[in-house]
Amino acid sequence: MSSDPWGRVDETGTVYVRTADGEQVVGSWQAGTPEEALAYFERKYEGLVVEIGLLEKRVKTTDLSAKDAMAAIDHIRHQVDEHHAVGDLDALRKRLDKLVETVEARREERKAQKARQTDEARHAKEALVAEAEELAKSEQWRAAGERLRALVDTWKGLPRLDRKSDDELWHRFSHARSAFSKRRKAHFASLDAQREEARRTKERLVAEAESLSGSTDWGATAARYRELMAEWKAAGRAQREHEDDLWNRFRGAQDVFFAARSEVFAERDAEQAENLKLKEELAGEAEKLLPVTDLKAARAAFRSINERWEAIGHVPRDARPKVEGRMHTVERAIQEAEEAEWRRTNPEARARAAGLTGQLQDAVDKLRKQIDAARAAGNDAKADKLTRELEGRQALLDQALKGLQEFGG
Repeated sequence: MSSDPWGRVDETGTVYVRTADGEQVVGSWQAGTPEEALAYFERKYEGLVVEIGLLEKRVKTTDLSAKDAMAAIDHIRHQVDEHHAVGDLDALRKRLDKLVETVEARREERKAQKARQTDEARHAKEALVAEAEELAKSEQWRAAGERLRALVDTWKGLPRLDRKSDDELWHRFSHARSAFSKRRKAHFASLDAQREEARRTKERLVAEAESLSGSTDWGATAARYRELMAEWKAAGRAQREHEDDLWNRFRGAQDVFFAARSEVFAERDAEQAENLKLKEELAGEAEKLLPVTDLKAARAAFRSINERWEAIGHVPRDARPKVEGRMHTVERAIQEAEEAEWRRTNPEARARAAGLTGQLQDAVDKLRKQIDAARAAGNDAKADKLTRELEGRQALLDQALKGLQEFGG
């Protein structure tokens, strides 16, 4: 008979294993020596040890499901319970029991994690629905439409809830999108109707303008053209593909008439040349107002110059764009000065600039403290990274402070 601490072989070749419940029959061995029998069943035990070790590692380091893990544990436990190995089987059972506890704990952890993820998904979808319902009221058609499309993509990336909750939220989300699309469609349908009405009105104006282009009743026809121009402006814009063509025909008809009138009034050329000289002088006077240093004075002076300008008659057609362009340049400069003054004195803009400056200053101060802490802790890499971030924030702060100075504060 042969034996070791965990098993023995009797004279009949029966192999036994020692357990807490006493000896259990492992099997019968007739093919060799008792030592070979023990060695064989000890290798079976080592195989179970390896198998349990691998399963423990899988449970700890992979996303093995609780169901699959329990099935693997039951499979190994069945082999242990059959006593077909020689070794500390009770120790293996304890390891399997501990592994069951680990799997159960992991199952509860995953269950809690899934509940958290579901709760987060619910809040995220509720937020999407709330934003979509707010966007449904918007008249920023392009921006709101693009945002709604982005919300759909976000929705698709979120986990599903229980069917009832998910369907209810999706119904509200879809209804908001449909309401927005319906309003947008109605808006553009109305806009199309307005543009079609403008097109019909302008075609009528073009037809009359072209019928008048050959008139020699200079005064009445010129007056009528002015009326037609007022009607044209009041009509609004037609569709883009029609607007330019209609305008070119309308303007072209007027040009034909006024060109003919200019030929008849050739004797006025001298007067127009004198008018040009006067307007060039006024343009020069206006240009002296630049750069604008006293907005109120410049505005009053330009108004006076413009009144005298308006009192002067026509100038030669080919000279008009240049001289009028000079006046327009001065007028734009004064308008820009007015806008700058408005921005400078606008309390809301000043408040926004001051708020931004304060936020940037707080960020700079916080970064400096973090850099000092990192240096003190010997973390130079972190300190260098924070220093580069500080340089960017400081540049923004300097720019914001400069902008704030423009507001006089």
